[in-house]
Amino acid sequence: MTIEQFNEDKKGYFKAVENGVEAGRMTYTWAGPKVFIIDHTEVNPDFSGQGVGKKLVMEAVQFAREQEVKIMPLCPYAMSVFKKTEEIRDVLR
Repeated sequence: MTIEQFNEDKKGYFKAVENGVEAGRMTYTWAGPKVFIIDHTEVNPDFSGQGVGKKLVMEAVQFAREQEVKIMPLCPYAMSVFKKTEEIRDVLR
């Protein structure tokens, strides 16, 4: 499975792809130059239970660390990952 990122000035998303099929997508909106808001995570039902959503959140965390920015997880799923995973809270706003 590969994770692709599409980033624009105000919005962006991470997309998980497996064998040419979109397994999931997580969208975000920039809230200034140093913070982005994860607003939605959706997993293709065919990939349910395979950890696709968590992989998308972890990719966002990696991006945030590389860019030295913070994440506001307004998406309930992303928020739950931050609550359960202490080691990624360094990028939490």
